[in-house]
Amino acid sequence: MQLQIDEKYVLGALCDLVRINSVNPSLMNDAPGEAEIASYVWNALDAIGLDTKRIESTPGRTSVVGKRDGRGNGKSLMLNAHLDTVGIVGMDEPFSARVEGGRLYGRGSYDMKGALAACLGAAKALGDARINLAGDLLIAAVADEEHASIGMSDVIGVYDVDAAIVTEPTQLEICLAHKGFAWIEIETFGKAAHGSQFTLGVDANMSMGRVLAELQRLQRQFERNPGHSLLGPPSLHAALIQGGTAESVYAANCRLTVERRTIPGETESQVMGEMLQIIEKLKASDPKFVATAASTLYRQPFEVSQRAEIVQALEKTATAVLGATPSFVGENPWMDSALLAEAGVETVVMGPSGGGAHSDEEWVEIESVIALAEILARTAIEYCGT
Repeated sequence: MQLQIDEKYVLGALCDLVRINSVNPSLMNDAPGEAEIASYVWNALDAIGLDTKRIESTPGRTSVVGKRDGRGNGKSLMLNAHLDTVGIVGMDEPFSARVEGGRLYGRGSYDMKGALAACLGAAKALGDARINLAGDLLIAAVADEEHASIGMSDVIGVYDVDAAIVTEPTQLEICLAHKGFAWIEIETFGKAAHGSQFTLGVDANMSMGRVLAELQRLQRQFERNPGHSLLGPPSLHAALIQGGTAESVYAANCRLTVERRTIPGETESQVMGEMLQIIEKLKASDPKFVATAASTLYRQPFEVSQRAEIVQALEKTATAVLGATPSFVGENPWMDSALLAEAGVETVVMGPSGGGAHSDEEWVEIESVIALAEILARTAIEYCGT
């Protein structure tokens, strides 16, 4: 039987997925999380013949993996998408799944339920065509990618695969690299005193101003550097700042959260070294300056060689389906691909076309979802073997 994507099935699955509220509860109070959408995906994977399991290390934060065993003499491939979405503030109809002008609208349609529907469509097409792959095929629909990647961390601990395609949206281009990030908390310390007692008070907020000036100088250095060939230079910004207790009181402490976006080749120790160097510089110029810095979350950048086997397989099949060779690109947002690569899985990123991720009008191009489903199915054949 010839491989054929069931377009009606893919569109139906996409509509169903978008209509389910799966806003990440770590991002929005009282959000439902992934439980309902995980149940839907579990049933969908089971219905198309995959051995399906729920993984839930954190209560209510459910991931689902479906596996179709190969004959045992080929390489294994994971198709990955995440279940959670960001919040819905400002959206008039976040779960409408409205179809208009070749687009489907709604929260998560682009990031990334369109891709998840394509993964389901790819698995169904392989089953319908009775294609017996040599290697295992896995569909991993994971929780919490939009916050701390609980789901992908869980899945990596259970399943060992040779390669993965993370189907984050890329406009049907092949993503070979993305930035990482570090969240760093810097705290300056002063001495509380009444505002009239300038000889007693030491203003921690003023001290933090000096830190901010040094951070701005560092950012300007980054901007003068061409950086990575696909990603450009690294960057940083002052994300959150809090200091002081009252108008007439010298601030005893001030806390700043810095987000530092990293490029391949940079490390957590390097980033922390930059922050500590700033603190040491300011201490040397002022004995009253006291500050600390600590990393609160680190996610490493991602990069894969264009010569990697999974990349070459994806390029070959995407060129055949699209009628043109897709571009190789880098993306600035962090993705679960970095965790897979860190675990030794040869990983690449490709997803559908659309727009409005994290905005008040989100949409995915339906035709690109269908094309992605065919690309994924054919890549499974090419990479896993038959």
